[in-house]
Amino acid sequence: MNITAAKRWLDPAHWQQRGRTALRVLLSHYVLNGAVCALGLFLISTLIQAMFGHAAAAAAVVGVIVTIPPDMAAPVRGKTSHMAMAPLIGLPLFLAVQLLRPHPVELGLLLVPATFLSFLGMAWGKRGAPVAIAVVFTTIFSMSTPAAVDMNEALLRTTYFALGSAMYVVYSVAANALCNARYRTQLIADLLFTVAALIRTQARRFAPQETDTEAEGVKVAEIAAPQESELGELLRRQAALADQLKNTRDVVLESPRTPRRQRLAGMLVTVLEMRDQLVASELDLDQVRTHAGHRSALNDVRQILLQIAAELEQMADAMLTGRTPPSATDHGTRLAALRLEAQADSAGQPDNGPSGLLRGVAYRLIHLNDAVKELAGLARGETMPDLTVVRNNWRLFVSPTDWSWRPFFSLWTWRAPALRHAIRAALAVGVGYTIATLLPWGSHEYWVLLTIVVVLRGSLAQTLERRDARVAGTILGSLLAVGLLAIHPPAFVLLLTVTVAQGVAHGFALRRYLITAVAASILGLVQSHLLFAGSSPTFAFLERVGDTLLGTAIAWVFCYVLPSWERGQLAGLVRRTMTAQARHARMAVGLASLHDIDTQPELAWRLARREAYDSLSALVLATERSLAEPRAVQPPVRLLEHLQAHGYQLLAQLSAAKSMLLLRRDQLRLDEIEAPLAEAASRIEHTLTAEPGSAAASLPPAIANASVPIEALPDPFENDISPWLLRRLSLALDLSGKMRSEADQVLEQIK
Repeated sequence: MNITAAKRWLDPAHWQQRGRTALRVLLSHYVLNGAVCALGLFLISTLIQAMFGHAAAAAAVVGVIVTIPPDMAAPVRGKTSHMAMAPLIGLPLFLAVQLLRPHPVELGLLLVPATFLSFLGMAWGKRGAPVAIAVVFTTIFSMSTPAAVDMNEALLRTTYFALGSAMYVVYSVAANALCNARYRTQLIADLLFTVAALIRTQARRFAPQETDTEAEGVKVAEIAAPQESELGELLRRQAALADQLKNTRDVVLESPRTPRRQRLAGMLVTVLEMRDQLVASELDLDQVRTHAGHRSALNDVRQILLQIAAELEQMADAMLTGRTPPSATDHGTRLAALRLEAQADSAGQPDNGPSGLLRGVAYRLIHLNDAVKELAGLARGETMPDLTVVRNNWRLFVSPTDWSWRPFFSLWTWRAPALRHAIRAALAVGVGYTIATLLPWGSHEYWVLLTIVVVLRGSLAQTLERRDARVAGTILGSLLAVGLLAIHPPAFVLLLTVTVAQGVAHGFALRRYLITAVAASILGLVQSHLLFAGSSPTFAFLERVGDTLLGTAIAWVFCYVLPSWERGQLAGLVRRTMTAQARHARMAVGLASLHDIDTQPELAWRLARREAYDSLSALVLATERSLAEPRAVQPPVRLLEHLQAHGYQLLAQLSAAKSMLLLRRDQLRLDEIEAPLAEAASRIEHTLTAEPGSAAASLPPAIANASVPIEALPDPFENDISPWLLRRLSLALDLSGKMRSEADQVLEQIK
């Protein structure tokens, strides 16, 4: 192992890859966003210090720091209201803390309910979480300033805090608009990297499986585990893609008025279609992989997928660096020319069913190849997208920017995760504040509270991840800060350090929290040194590490108080997944899809498809988080994984059926498939949405084509592909029955 690691470190290709990865990070949207935030902090603090002095700048910097968390790459529309929310709520809290600083008991009585109310903002999801954190930061960072001697000083400091916040809101809105074009490009490039990683994972699925007729039982046991591992990794990649698509859609699909914006929006729409093609490529793959004669063809297809992934990465790299992306390689001829017959030991064996399945796999990959060529044409500016499709996606998929009261009214049930998290955080802050004020070195008790707030997450898995990263990052960052302060740099260098540390901490907060923890520790120690001149760096290091260890310990303990175990949310996620799959089936293969392909039902299908992917991804992520929880409260993970796998396969079957209806209508006997389509849509919807145990068990004869031997089906490239469509519908029905059974078992076990 050591020799292998040494060879890898000595390999020039290894360092080239690390260099490319580092460059991609430096050119990413989150690093740009962090740099923009740091520049705003530097400009505002410098300006206020020049106009009003050091004390005013210190208070204004606090205003800027607590306003920064919601500032991310976002649509231009609604940016002002999103950024202004935290300062408006936090301003009276800042003043109240300033007034109560000489009164520890009263201050503690303020911190607990303020934390509770602030964390209720988590009910608004990813949009509300940064605002909630920013409001809590307002109370905590207000404690970082020297105590006000009287009411006038408290009011004056609050005024400078408000001035810094207001200036940063204006700055962030202007900077977001100025960087909007760059953000769009970076988000699409980041999306292409994610798709490339997904395709590489998919390529591993095309590796042929070894078979051994003499010891078949042994071989099957050896193969089963890797198959589940591969599918699990594929589901996680799909979940990551679905999560990334949400923010990308909001920015890239907003107001696509210029040709450049339209091309980027077209690339996003193409990626959405590629996801369907990747899902559909899974069809019949397990049967194809076990056929010995397909080994050469599968290896060839695998290499094509790896080349496509590499081309997507090259395209994304070119977009990030401002170069014209290279043209995409056309693999269509190579795919069409593959010898997709079974490669038996004896030459000249006639074509059979498995060969037909492999032909279908290659055919679906031709569409993926065409999508990559379309992406390259759009990226190079050689083609323009279908503006009707772009406008429809803009209208359907961009998230609303107004604040609704609906999440607030849904909070008030005892099992609501946001309510429990708010209570848990408030109790943790109360205990942390009490302990911190009793410590002999309690000059920076807000460090304990800050650690609690950033470590304590809504789930145990997230809390444990934050805990480890916070401790390691604090030790490393504190050592770096002490080393810097030991050489007594000038004030300008310290101010620049604070600025850079703030940018890095913000930029990597959602990407790699370890880096954020390092930067935050540097920021905290250097800022403390600026506010409290003459303090010992060595003592500050020990205090910082001690407070971090204390804060992480408290956060860790309180994540078990009123816990929101994933099993409590899984029932709702399972029902959401089943409902979304049922609606997608109705929209994908219902009669409306047969008669009105190019009208409103097509848009409804796209919405249903998005919800099917999003709900399945949410279920995958919740199941993954549950693995970190105590065994006694873990849900039936194996059942959930089977449910997810069958949901993924159902999406694949329906995507293939929809593709036939969209792209190969002229090869279907429409009069013969109309009744089976209606029957399949109705039966799948009924099966998935039925009450536990009430789903029908028998399949309707009109679509019972899965029982037909594969060898009896026509060549998938012949004119009449109706039997293959009927096969897809029958297999989809079978999968819906399996999902219903597994969902019933999961719901029964997590009661």
